[in-house]
Parts: sequence; structure tokens; C-alpha cells
Amino acid sequence: MNNINQKEIVERFIRFADKECVGSSRLYEILAREVAENEWLLSLCEEIPYGQPVPNLLFGAVHELVLQHQSDELAMYYLSVTKNPKQPDDVFPFFLTFCHTYEAEIRKRLMTRLVQTNEIQRCSYLYPIFMRIQQQTKLPLGLLEIGTSAGLQLFVDQYVYEYNDVPLDPTNASSVNISVSVESKEPFHLEATIPLDIGTRLGIDLNVIDLKDEAERSWMNALIWPEHETRRQMLDAAIQEVDFDKVTLVEGDGVSILQELTTRLPKTETLCIFHTHVANQMPRPVKENLLEQVRRIGQTRDVFHIYNNIQDRYLHVDMYQSGRLTELTYAETEGHGRAFRVITPLESLFVQASN
Repeated sequence: MNNINQKEIVERFIRFADKECVGSSRLYEILAREVAENEWLLSLCEEIPYGQPVPNLLFGAVHELVLQHQSDELAMYYLSVTKNPKQPDDVFPFFLTFCHTYEAEIRKRLMTRLVQTNEIQRCSYLYPIFMRIQQQTKLPLGLLEIGTSAGLQLFVDQYVYEYNDVPLDPTNASSVNISVSVESKEPFHLEATIPLDIGTRLGIDLNVIDLKDEAERSWMNALIWPEHETRRQMLDAAIQEVDFDKVTLVEGDGVSILQELTTRLPKTETLCIFHTHVANQMPRPVKENLLEQVRRIGQTRDVFHIYNNIQDRYLHVDMYQSGRLTELTYAETEGHGRAFRVITPLESLFVQASN
């Protein structure tokens, strides 16, 4: 097991506070900055396996225990526990005491749990991509998700969407309502004249989440930040609504067996390989291997690769048609899918390919 050195851990907490928490979670922003200066908590985090998002794992472990010990003073700072949480400015002493009290339980989670958020709201930027691909290819889509967790993003067609407060006419009624803010130089217009047609739904993960298991549901809920009530509601609604008989989830290394997995999707479907916020847990050689595997697949059949966190944080769409690669940097996305900024319109992908 390769562990993380303390200097890198400090940098990760500071980066987490600056890049992810500001404007999203004041509680985690304050805690992240304090943890970055606390020797004991940093040493605790050294046990986290390399590749895991350290702040998310520590705060998820503590959050799960807070939900189990709601009488503790720390719980009074968590919106997931109380409707009127205390302001977090003085939270750290209570957090530190809590971590000392439940040190053994926290250590166990840090060494055995994985950060596997099934962020349904990220479907907000996947939906336009899948819709445009279907309109172009005139074929059903075959979805293959790497790092699928519980597979909820594979049901991208089953949710209701609202872009810049304008509802997209739903073809299916759903209590999972995904509202997103879109910034674009050109007017953002999405036509959904026909339902998104998905054939195969195949997901792979090193550790597939079974949402029928109470412990698994508890951990997924703990990974949702305390202030993010909408995310909790969407997760609960999706668990109740989706038909898991329509999806195949495979446990294993999605990069090493990617080519074998693609044989399970018929060539009568447009192959779409996608993953969101998974590649940030991959070492550089694994990222390069993934791109090479997709390239090889693209020499035998048309394929779209939708991803982020390989070259950079942006959302990319790579298209192989007749063995030829066309690349597009589509958008800059907010980490939890609540907003995205279009960099290059999707239409440009197909215009490039035709030139």
C-alpha cells in the first residue's frame, strides 16, 4: 500500500478548501484549513491509501459517525443533523475532540472505505452530450461507465432536467429534478424532441455499491456534504425510482478489461465510454493506459469517450469515427454538477469530423 506524505496531505486540504469548498460548504472550508495545520490529524490521514481524495474520505468518515452520534456537540454544526446548525467559525475544537473520541472507528474507515459519490446531478452535463450523439448517429446508445459506484448515472435518461430555470420537457415523470446553471457565449439550447434511447447500461467499479445494503447506503449518504440537502434528496429519490434490473454492474478494474467489456455492447448501439471525477484517483500511467485502450477500441468500432481529470479538470469528448480521432473540450464543470460553462459547443465536434 502506497501512502501519502504529510506535505502532500497539507496541500490537498488547502486546495480542497480553496477550489472546492468556497461558496459550497463553509463548514468543510473551515475544517480543511484547520486540519492542514494540525499535526495529529495529518498523521491520521497518512494511513489513507494513495489515490483516494483525502479530505473527502476524512470528512465522510467523521460525517457518518456524526450521524450515528447526534447528541455530540459537533453534530450541532451539521445541517444534515439539525435544521438550525451553529455557525462553523468555532467548530474545530469540537471536531478535534470528536476525532480523538472515535479515533478507532475513523481509522478503520480511512483504511477500508473508498470515496464513491454517485453524483446524480452530474447527469446535467452528460445529458446534452448523449442527446447530441444520438441525434447525430441515429442509433440507441450503449453506455459503459468506469467508476460507476452504484450505477445511478447510467439512468441519465430517467431524470427531469432544468437548464437556467427553463424546464426541459420531460418524456418521463420523475421526482429526481436536476436543475443546473449554464454559462455559454452562444444561447444554450437543447432539443429533446425524442426520448433519449439507451440500450445497454453497463458499469464497472473496483467496489460496486449495493444500495440494498444499509451500510453501503449509510456511507454514500455520509459522503454527501452536510449542507447539500438537495443532493441527499436526489439520491434518496433515485434509489426509490430506478429499475436496477436494467443495469449490469461489474466489479473489477475498468481500465485493464475495458476492451473485453466493450464486446458486451452490440455494434447496433453507439458506444459511449464515460467517467466523471474518477480519473483523479488514477496514477498517470493508468490514465495513459486508459486513453490507449480507448484508441484501440476506436480502431475497431466508432466510440465516444466522455471524461474529465485526465489532461485537466475540463470535460472532454473524444470521438473515433472510422478510426479517426476528433477531440473537443466541451465545458468547465462545477464539482457536483450544479453548473457548467460551455467552452466549445458540441456541434463543433461533428463539424471538425466532417472536414
